[in-house]
Amino acid sequence: MRHVIFRLDKDRYALPLAAIREVVVPPERFTRVPRAPPVVSGVMNLRGRVVTVVELRGLLGLGPGVPVDPKLRTDRVVLLDRGRRDLGLLVSDVDGIDSIEKVTAAPGKSSPAVRGVARLRGWAVTVLDPDGVDGLVVQSFGGVSTPALRG
Repeated sequence: MRHVIFRLDKDRYALPLAAIREVVVPPERFTRVPRAPPVVSGVMNLRGRVVTVVELRGLLGLGPGVPVDPKLRTDRVVLLDRGRRDLGLLVSDVDGIDSIEKVTAAPGKSSPAVRGVARLRGWAVTVLDPDGVDGLVVQSFGGVSTPALRG
């Protein structure tokens, strides 16, 4: 199965290609959403559509990232294909598309967003479940679909 491989700092993650609409360069600033949970970076306008952008690092409970010189930033927004709702995940960089055949269960207690772990050219890659990621976003809003999450 083909996956989009991306990074959160130096750690590699993957989402199924079928779950990704596109990858875009984020704007310099996101529009703030009042009373949004801390994981929401804000919203951005993408060709006339309002996209809620969530910092994936925070959503997965990984803590703050490594500070990067703004001139050297390679951040990307990975847009999940969630039907009518537009949801973007802010990641450090995107490595590309690759086939991942074997995914083993993640060791220990894991997030519902994590499907498992795979090996890819000697790297450990955490494979995410798009429905689990989406569920964590809804849960971060207190389990209620809000205007920021509606399409």
